[in-house]
Amino acid sequence: MAVINGKVFVDGAFVEGKNVAFENGKITAVSKGATDSGETVDAHGCYVIPGLVDLHFHGCVGADLCDGKVESIVKIAKFQASVGTTSICPATMTYSEEILTPIMDSVSQFVEAQKRGETPSDCSTFVGINMEGPYISPDKVGAQNPAYVHAGDIAELNRLNDASGKMIKLVDVAPEVIGNLDFIKQATDEGVRVSIAHTCATFDEANSAFEAGARQMTHLFNAMNPIHHRKPGPVVAAFDDDRVMAELICDGIHSHPAVIRMAFKLFGDDRIILISDTMRACGLEDGTYDLGGQDVTVHGSLATIADGSIAGSVTCLPDCLRYAVKTAGIPLESAVKCATENPARALGMGGKVGTICEGASADILILNEDLTLNSVILRGEKIAS
Repeated sequence: MAVINGKVFVDGAFVEGKNVAFENGKITAVSKGATDSGETVDAHGCYVIPGLVDLHFHGCVGADLCDGKVESIVKIAKFQASVGTTSICPATMTYSEEILTPIMDSVSQFVEAQKRGETPSDCSTFVGINMEGPYISPDKVGAQNPAYVHAGDIAELNRLNDASGKMIKLVDVAPEVIGNLDFIKQATDEGVRVSIAHTCATFDEANSAFEAGARQMTHLFNAMNPIHHRKPGPVVAAFDDDRVMAELICDGIHSHPAVIRMAFKLFGDDRIILISDTMRACGLEDGTYDLGGQDVTVHGSLATIADGSIAGSVTCLPDCLRYAVKTAGIPLESAVKCATENPARALGMGGKVGTICEGASADILILNEDLTLNSVILRGEKIAS
């Protein structure tokens, strides 16, 4: 099969006249001119981009990773694929090891079944787990449950990672908590990427975390100290260190459009990762839902717990991408890069997913000129249009 005649996103830019050929779930060629790949999908007048990669969200359509059920993961993965997020790294909530262990086990079961071809073919590829807590600050919990917050514990992390089949790719940490700098070094040595999150860290404490191995900021600006001209805080520390990438939620709730533009100018499109941070209400109507054992009230795009704190998002990643472009004025090329190549690179999967290049997974979205979804090709098979 091949996608022909579209404006193809290659090496950070859109190129006219490129054809994308694929076979057995992998991209075999990206080239100009005629193709002998058999069936073709004509993308004339459309944008052809990689499938999106979401490395921070909790659930959708009534399901949550923390349900600890394979059927919930299937439900999540099917919805995400249908909207164009073809690689998923969902997040756990702040819980005890006793609660987290069966959640990790359900992931292992799903991933092994997906490798054997025993899950539905229209499920997004499960590429990792993001542990959002419990190693965070009790003073910046947001919608996390403070009852389960504690300092980093490398033995616990390793046990949970073993239970998941080594699928934990990210762990969120508040570096100012006593013992957490050592934990950051240990987790990094174990190959788990550390992101600063739910933190009261100062500029210097954030810098110490980066020196210890942290390389990411979780939902930038949210659940952390703001920028102050005499107390610059963790956002400025992250900006100042070219090794650090920053997650950004572009849902019209978590950050003002002007702040989104500022973030892109500060970090550049090499270091921004668009995320959705959705909870189980994504894809459903307004109402009351559960997140981490707490009730969440959803009204429009806003999800809050009882004290008014924002409780994640209900806006899927493709809609966040569209918001970044259409409302915040971010160039389409930059937004696409930040929702595909950058998260894939952060997960250690650069060149495998989130890109249109030879040898990568044939996960391809065709977008109409107005950026609405035209078609989804998942691992070489057209699943939605």
